[in-house]
Amino acid sequence: MLLQQGTVADRILEAVRCAPGCELDDLAGRLPDITWHQVFLAIDRLSRTGQVRVTAKGLGVYTVRLATKDSPGRSKQPSRRSPLRREKRAA
Repeated sequence: MLLQQGTVADRILEAVRCAPGCELDDLAGRLPDITWHQVFLAIDRLSRTGQVRVTAKGLGVYTVRLATKDSPGRSKQPSRRSPLRREKRAA
């Protein structure tokens, strides 16, 4: 049995480092032992805390990349609204 090290968030951050700008569904596919729902919730938290940027690419398609210090809209206060839902409405 293969042991996976690190939290779900740590593993997602590492996967995004290796494939910046990957699509959310592709990211979930890179981590087969983590459910899509777990990936979605972790990405939502990472986005709210300013660690990743989620961008709508098309209808229901989102890309994920690490946030930079220069990323616009980055705040230390977590948003009360889901950035994923906000991006979808803007699309």
